[in-house]
Amino acid sequence: MTRKSFLRGMAAAGAAPLLPAVLPASRAAAASSRPDFALVRDGIAVALHVDASDDPAVLRVAGDLQADVERVTGVRPELRDTLPDRATALVLIGTLGASPLIDRLVAQGRLDVSRVRGRWEASVTQVVDRPAPGVDRALVIAGSDRRGTVYGVYDTSERIGVTPWYWWADVPVERRDGVTVPAGPLERLEPSVRYRGVFINDEQNLTTWSHRTQEPDKNIGPRTYQRIFELLLRLKANYLWPAMHPYSDFFNKYRENPELADRYGIVVGSSHPEALLRNGVHEWAPWAEEHRTAEGGLPVYDYTVNPAVISDYWRARARENAANESSWTIGMRGLHDTALETRNATTIPEKVAVMNDIVADQRRILAEEVGAAAEPQIFIPYKEVLDLYNAGVEVPDDVTLIWPDDNHGNMRQLPDDTERARSGGNGIYYHLSYWGRPRSYLWLDTTQLAKVWQELRRVYEHGADRMWIFNVGDVKSIETGLSFCMDMAWDVDRWGAEDVEGFLVEWYGRLFGRRHARETAAIRGEYYRLAAERRPEFIDRNVFSVVHHGDEAGRRMAAYERLLERVRAVGAELPDTFRDAYYELVEYPVHGACLMQLKYYWADRNALAVRQGRGAGANRLADLAEAAHTAEAALTARYNSQVAGGKWDGYINPYPSQIPKAPGRPAVTRVTRQETSGLGVAAEGNETGTARPLSFSSVTRGRRFVDVFNTGFLPLTWAAEADRPWVRLSATGGSLTEQTRMWVEVDWSLAPEGTLDAMVVVTGADGRFEVPLRVVNGGDRARRRARGFVEADGCVSIDAVHTERRVARGGARWRTVRGLGRRTGAVQAVPSTAAAVTGEHAVRAPELRYRVRFTSTGVFPVTVFRLPSLDERGARRLAVGLDDRPVTVLTGQNIATGNRGDAWARNVEEGVEKLTATVTVAEPGEHVLRIFMVDPGIAVDQIVIDTGGVPAAAYLAPPESYHPVFNPEPDTGAGLAAPDR
Repeated sequence: MTRKSFLRGMAAAGAAPLLPAVLPASRAAAASSRPDFALVRDGIAVALHVDASDDPAVLRVAGDLQADVERVTGVRPELRDTLPDRATALVLIGTLGASPLIDRLVAQGRLDVSRVRGRWEASVTQVVDRPAPGVDRALVIAGSDRRGTVYGVYDTSERIGVTPWYWWADVPVERRDGVTVPAGPLERLEPSVRYRGVFINDEQNLTTWSHRTQEPDKNIGPRTYQRIFELLLRLKANYLWPAMHPYSDFFNKYRENPELADRYGIVVGSSHPEALLRNGVHEWAPWAEEHRTAEGGLPVYDYTVNPAVISDYWRARARENAANESSWTIGMRGLHDTALETRNATTIPEKVAVMNDIVADQRRILAEEVGAAAEPQIFIPYKEVLDLYNAGVEVPDDVTLIWPDDNHGNMRQLPDDTERARSGGNGIYYHLSYWGRPRSYLWLDTTQLAKVWQELRRVYEHGADRMWIFNVGDVKSIETGLSFCMDMAWDVDRWGAEDVEGFLVEWYGRLFGRRHARETAAIRGEYYRLAAERRPEFIDRNVFSVVHHGDEAGRRMAAYERLLERVRAVGAELPDTFRDAYYELVEYPVHGACLMQLKYYWADRNALAVRQGRGAGANRLADLAEAAHTAEAALTARYNSQVAGGKWDGYINPYPSQIPKAPGRPAVTRVTRQETSGLGVAAEGNETGTARPLSFSSVTRGRRFVDVFNTGFLPLTWAAEADRPWVRLSATGGSLTEQTRMWVEVDWSLAPEGTLDAMVVVTGADGRFEVPLRVVNGGDRARRRARGFVEADGCVSIDAVHTERRVARGGARWRTVRGLGRRTGAVQAVPSTAAAVTGEHAVRAPELRYRVRFTSTGVFPVTVFRLPSLDERGARRLAVGLDDRPVTVLTGQNIATGNRGDAWARNVEEGVEKLTATVTVAEPGEHVLRIFMVDPGIAVDQIVIDTGGVPAAAYLAPPESYHPVFNPEPDTGAGLAAPDR
């Protein structure tokens, strides 16, 4: 049985009604021939047995299974460390080599552990008849090591209906009178990644909540970590970097914390600025106070100045934590996540030499104080340390290299062949939450799962499989992303490029039931897609245009509102017991993101209204912006004060004081009331007035808007009329106090063929405005005969997945990654380990082909929207060409600068990088646009050819062009309009 088939079996095998009762094919026959094992029947629970000699982590987790059975049935089983004299059934929990009873069953050939023994964190669960004198039947949960046993126990908890998120997300446990599990056997084989864990970082909200509800005398202490450890183990994680910032208590402040971690089976490490488990934010200052210089001054945290003091500082912690299962971070950065300070080493070679001395000193300390147990040791080339590493830092072969992303989900660098051969292996440090440049995202889980899949799949293909550590901020709000990452870390093959959404279907099915699983998964997918256009934490003034593309900001808001309607529809059908969990995991993220966008939308329209000289309408838009902010505050207050009876008091906060560049409350402008009235008009594509004609094409058959508004506060009467009978208006006049949006369309059944001009005249309050229309009508026949994408309205816009043909070459190809990017998916050049193609040989690379019909001729810009993946050792290139003409090689950004305002910052804020070349169209008609891979791993989302109609002020690509197969009915939906007044 592969890891993939096992894990899908886990999703299928449970007796809980939320899960389908189907075992993996390889075990179905064995399971069907034996009766299921009843844990509780007729109000009587089967006792649990664990040998007292087993590991404390196993003894402890047996108590969790005891509690889980009680959660499901209301009956608490007995927990024993001795065998009963007589029992019809028993649950036997134990670790190979630590449980004499388990070992005896193996020796007798009655428990097959051939695929488990000697493996890392593996387990087998199966029913054994007559396992001991007086015991008729037992469910045996046997682990290869202590965590293997722990995971096997938690597998059983999930099979009876207790999710890892029963406490942290208030997912209810369905009560039943009895509960059974399949007879098995069921194997959990080795994980894809050995160490899998989280970094609690930027933990201001977690600290506030912990202090208010868990430990009034602490700012994150043992009671909180106990909850975190249990969650991690239920998610099949085994590793933690604890909270580190000034507003939380550092982990080793309370000796119960490392002792508790060891008792749970959690490996504790520390982040990139916390060498040898030392928290510099809290611990260096008191240490320095105790170790003043001979002159009485405080020593600085600079190894070139105070090596002995710093070495003793590290040694003290190594000695203190030597007995615990720990991960030891070597190397050095500055205090509190700052750059390495080297007063006496200014050049890169000098700093490299200093880092080599630091590593040698730390290794000596670990050898002397911890010995052979000092593993794993990790080196994290984060930010400036990556430059030093690439310049020659010598990291011992048995140390694990932990490669960081750019803090925004794009891996900066991956191991080469030499690094992949290291005995210490390679791992990654990946952000699902981040505080810093160019903008922070700590509020919601907004990284597309397909993007996470793409990057994690890439790092695994490059041999980074020893350790995956995920920055999850405050833990809460990252529930979905964290679950997916742990799923992939255990079995990287489980989800493929085409079925990432399958994870969401399965996950929500476990949480809320199969009936709503697909719709809830689709809701989450659309939520992620909108976040891929722009994270809600990154929203700002004047990002999305309120003028172009049918009001692209309004169209985005309309998408949010449709999504919110779907959220409410599912929520209305759920039992009341699911309300809290649904609010936390589905409703609040969608509604919160919607309101964050909405208040900026109305604020942008308010600013535009002021520039246009509107009167009462400008104030109305200001009111709407303020109302959206108030609604967002109320939504968050409900989470903190009402959900789960106020359990999450202080946890959810979109604006913690420590976040830089967080969106807040956009300023609005109100116009002083004047007892006047006046007519104003602004047509789509124009900030003010009507100078730019409204463009219409029989290919796209879209509609355009005209805002009619009052420049004063007194009502006026207005009227609108078209000078052609085939022009249709959504409104032709009426009384107006504030503003209204009139939609203009063409009745193509009446319009003559050709290029036509028309006019709409708007009058009122002694004002007259002419709105020009430019109409291109190629006729129905031309539309029906079109092949490929058709130019219209001055552009060709293509979703990259909609290819005419894909050509594989040189052992590489293009594949679709569904749910990736701003539309329905993106295409990625794979494998990510394929050889790059030199520029002059680009036409020998894998190719994407798109058939395009041009009506214009000229030299046109072609912009390729690619996902902003990085590779600091090489370029991120692709090539563009038209027909058989020479191609142009485009080089993407491959360096994460960490700056604000540069190309990298723009790319991570927008979620795409726009690479532009030109193509020459000498004759109208059909042509073939060609995109070539130059470097592997490139992912292409959209392609836009600007033939004169793409406004520079637009943020999004134009809606996809007409295509008889992929887009026969182009999107002409309206944006969100202000209420008419």
